[in-house]
Amino acid sequence: MTDTTSPDLPAEANTLAKAFDPAAIEPAWAARWRNEPFRADASSGKEPFTIVIPPPNVTGNLHLGHALDNTLIDTLIRFKRMQGFEALYLPGMDHAGISTQVVVERQLKNEGLTRLDLGREAFVSRVWAWKNESGGMILDQLTRLGASVDWTRERFTMDEELSRAVRAQFVRLYHEGLAYRGERIVNWDPASQTTLSDLEIDREVRKGKMYTLRYTLEDASLPASNGESGEIRIATVRPETIFADQAIAVHPEDERFRHLIGQRARIPLTDRLIPIIADEAVEREFGVGALKITPAHDPTDFEIGERHGLARPSVIDLDGNLAGDLVPEQFRGMERFAARKAVVAALAESGDLLEEKDHDTAIGLSERTKVPVEPIVSTQWFVHMRPMAERVLAGLDAGEIRLTPERYTKVNRDWLENIRDWNISRQLWWGHQIPAWYDDEGNVYVPSPENPDLDCDQDPRYAHLNLRRDPDVFDTWFSSNLWPFSTLGWPDTDCEDYRKFYPTQVLVTGYDILFFWVARMEMAGYHFTGQAPFSTVMLHGLYLDAKGQKMSKSKGNGIDPLVLMDQYGTDACRFAWVYLSTGGQDIRHDERRYEQGRNFANKLWNAARFALLRLSEGVPGLTGEDALTHYVRAAVDRQEGETLRSRDALAALRTRPDLTLADRWIISRLDEVTGEATAQLGAYDIGAAIRTLYSFTWDEFCDWYIEAAKPALAQGQLGTLATLKAVLEHILKLLHPFMPFITSELYAALGHRRQLALHSWPQPDPALHDTEATRAFGALRAAVSAARSLKNELGLAPQDRLNVTVEGPLAPLVQENARVVEGIARVTLVPSLTGRTLSAVEQGVTIRAPLEGTVDVGDWLTKQRKRLAEFDKQIKQAQGKLNNEGFVARAPAEVVEEERRRVQDFGAQKERLEQVLAQFA
Repeated sequence: MTDTTSPDLPAEANTLAKAFDPAAIEPAWAARWRNEPFRADASSGKEPFTIVIPPPNVTGNLHLGHALDNTLIDTLIRFKRMQGFEALYLPGMDHAGISTQVVVERQLKNEGLTRLDLGREAFVSRVWAWKNESGGMILDQLTRLGASVDWTRERFTMDEELSRAVRAQFVRLYHEGLAYRGERIVNWDPASQTTLSDLEIDREVRKGKMYTLRYTLEDASLPASNGESGEIRIATVRPETIFADQAIAVHPEDERFRHLIGQRARIPLTDRLIPIIADEAVEREFGVGALKITPAHDPTDFEIGERHGLARPSVIDLDGNLAGDLVPEQFRGMERFAARKAVVAALAESGDLLEEKDHDTAIGLSERTKVPVEPIVSTQWFVHMRPMAERVLAGLDAGEIRLTPERYTKVNRDWLENIRDWNISRQLWWGHQIPAWYDDEGNVYVPSPENPDLDCDQDPRYAHLNLRRDPDVFDTWFSSNLWPFSTLGWPDTDCEDYRKFYPTQVLVTGYDILFFWVARMEMAGYHFTGQAPFSTVMLHGLYLDAKGQKMSKSKGNGIDPLVLMDQYGTDACRFAWVYLSTGGQDIRHDERRYEQGRNFANKLWNAARFALLRLSEGVPGLTGEDALTHYVRAAVDRQEGETLRSRDALAALRTRPDLTLADRWIISRLDEVTGEATAQLGAYDIGAAIRTLYSFTWDEFCDWYIEAAKPALAQGQLGTLATLKAVLEHILKLLHPFMPFITSELYAALGHRRQLALHSWPQPDPALHDTEATRAFGALRAAVSAARSLKNELGLAPQDRLNVTVEGPLAPLVQENARVVEGIARVTLVPSLTGRTLSAVEQGVTIRAPLEGTVDVGDWLTKQRKRLAEFDKQIKQAQGKLNNEGFVARAPAEVVEEERRRVQDFGAQKERLEQVLAQFA
């Protein structure tokens, strides 16, 4: 990395390696940004702009979702920092209760130990030791990504300050009557032996069976409902739970069963009778229309049971085995899925199994253990969510929180309107232990709101009681829902960071955790701070493999972003991630975008190298560093040792009398593009912004302006050299938030002591718009395009010279700038031509070239007609596939799109060739 700290730049500061090598520059900049953090100043008078990192798990490694997420965040932060905001990008990690405990317990297992052998205190110490030694690698990996975070404010959800915040939250909710202990149905992981949140469950559709069973009616004389007289049929995917049935439910308006409501039926393989009840939750179209109600083993059944006052006996224990007095002895102790086979066999033998058919069933798998979760009824701690949800809904109505893309606002609302109480307790040792105590009678004691940090067993008021603390810990999300403000000092609302940086401005995250994290932060923010925790939620899609599938270890389709960074360079990867992100849609991995990013970095490097070589060549009497200094100071004024803002620099340039048409055009276009990109970033349309800047930099600056500037540069025109440098610096500023490494390196190489990240964002200036230069340079581009088209039609190589004439009302303008057209198109403009000619028209500019003396006319015409026939063949072939409904339905979307592109491309070429051949009809 070029040394930018010395007040006197070394002579080699204005030189660059011949080839761009990311590995040669990125590590040094990454180390610098880690060791010289972008510290946000809470005492500054600048307007704050805060984004907190979605805290990755302490057990995690950087995956493509993290890379995408943090690249988008860093792009916004660098942009806002350059705009003059006091920008805070706050890093940190989540303690990841289940994940971390699983990791450490696996280590203990290898040593022949369990956590019970160590005891709680020693086990927790062991986890802390693991965290300090091996945890948090992902933050180091974010350094490599170039994340411009404030490392002095790094947070961890188990830090003392954040732990106090979690405790304060619970104490307040309890005394407000919102946190309560009760018996409800929860998700249970038999492997990790804890309840799980919905977010910790992967939903997966598996092939299973639907079983139709016969329940005989107590009154055998009753007429048939959905089967033979004296029976009612039900359909179930879990026959092993029939022993916990408490009722059979039918829809109250279902005529098939109305006469059976209030009757009783016998559970197969038992002598127990259960009532037939009516409930609107029953789906008449599911199965055979009647539903067995097992309140202890299904969430819907639990709610129906609550409405009808049904008992909640369980027949599956915490290890996932059939258990209890209700289970016939031959099935007791059997693992639940083995028991299912045994029960089905017994039902078939008894004649109560009427049908067994294939059925796709959605099951929940523990995200960590991959074991199917078991719904069970358990006494746990819950939070009543509806009052907090209503406050968020009011905030959404008032426009206090905006979601982008906008379509997710309805998704957010729907979940909040139908929210359920939240199970916040987990049967783990790693996490925030619940600050609740119980006496010998089971009464609950929670610290007072006035002194939430005082344990109840240390409170003098309860000294006469024998109190034991709840062994459970809080759900991990019960701490991360406070993340936007606990990281800034809450519950201390008088601290400097909280006053300056809260509420935060933007939350950037994947749409997949909108319910489980984003909505909970919204509720916590309003409830505990009285404000929305962020004003904008920017949601992006999931990063999928090239086939559109979610990446996973089991599928073996995961892609390591660190490997991609090794292969293409970090800036190229950041380019690809941002380029691929659009409108919150899921992203398919596309290797071509990484290649595009690498090629773009190379293009930018070569453009800067060209500029530096021109700057160092000098003019007569000036060489080396003298020439560089002369040009820099002639191009822009100095202010406090640094160049003025790009807008002022371009304005100063615009008044120079020695600018060429190309200089005036590029300054005007650059200002337009600055306005476009600034507006796109301001609207959080980051993908659109990089596409705008990519197109301008590659096509207009590198391919058109630099080529057009070469004649003037060859003659030592100072105005063009100054424009080249000023425009390049301006472009580097615009690209910096997206590609910070290469832009920082090039900016330093251009002679700047202060790193680019700390410079101002360019501001658009309508005074720089030059309509006449845009129109005139458009004529030159048209002339070049027409000339290139003619050379292609004649079968000439791009480097071959060709005499051409220009016609039309813009011909004088083209002739006036003949050096530009001739240099770029490799042609020679001549006053007139004789004999047969070939012409091309682009945007009102006609370019004509001779045939005789250039090609064998007869042979050329024969080849063109063959080309025309080949175009027809290719179009017919592709169109035939598109007309085949089977092909369109079965082929991958990208294959179908490729055929459409072929029809379009070959059609355009055919149309052009027909126009050419029409000249010889």
